Amino acid sequence: MSRLRRARPPLVQGQPTRGKTAPNRLRRVDQFLVAYDRFLLQRNDGPFADAWFVDLGYGAEPVTTLEAAARLRRLNPGLGVLGVEIDPERVAVARPWEDARTRFCLGGFNLPVGADPALPARSARLVRVFNVLRQYEESAVAEAYAHLGEGVVPGGLLIEGTSDPFGRLWSANLLRRLPVAPPAWPWRREALVLSLRPGCGTLPEDLQSVLPKNLIHRMVPGEPIHALFTDWTQAAREASAWRAFGVRQWFAASLRRLAERGYRLDLRAKWLRQGFLIWKDPPIAL
Repeated sequence: MSRLRRARPPLVQGQPTRGKTAPNRLRRVDQFLVAYDRFLLQRNDGPFADAWFVDLGYGAEPVTTLEAAARLRRLNPGLGVLGVEIDPERVAVARPWEDARTRFCLGGFNLPVGADPALPARSARLVRVFNVLRQYEESAVAEAYAHLGEGVVPGGLLIEGTSDPFGRLWSANLLRRLPVAPPAWPWRREALVLSLRPGCGTLPEDLQSVLPKNLIHRMVPGEPIHALFTDWTQAAREASAWRAFGVRQWFAASLRRLAERGYRLDLRAKWLRQGFLIWKDPPIAL
């Protein structure tokens, strides 16, 4: 334990969270990432050579990190996967699962990549942060994002969000690391993703409970996220006849109606079939 504490990077940003998780809770998140940016996960050139996939805040057990490693290495067998936790005891529990491509270390929002002497000096290509910031104050979100950007390769991705206990419903902010970024804010907002596994929820009402921390308290008139849900609810009513053909068809029809109201949605069939609402470049607060 003392060895772990000595290796702790200075001024670790964050606080321990509850740490509860379940097997396959983030399976749909990983499936989405593979479909959304396969090239990012496959790249092994330039700054992406040996760049990590980071699972930040994996919890009391390393299950989500190990599952991500197994899934994503079907795409990139050499992908380095790094589980990061702020609690030394959780790192100690995970260390026996390490191998040449899978590591666990102590850290927070200021990622330890390149700073921990026990780790190869690599940056992150993709950082997955789920069910972590939901336990913080809303005012902490922007600062956490800024810290995370310091350890990500330009062009890399951050997906930060919240899921229900079984991963059937989730939502996430998707941000892209700017090629040339000011230190205070290194990100470009790319999308808000809402995920509803067909047949496992009522759309859109059930998704409100898993909104990211920067949005969960903004479901009030005048806020863009409130307008989205209000308009989507109406669109779902208008498309209710499609329920006779199944939940997937109803979901797709409701999003097409929603897009007619001016929302920039990705309406490709691969997303509609799987229950993903992707709101591109949404005008929502961080």
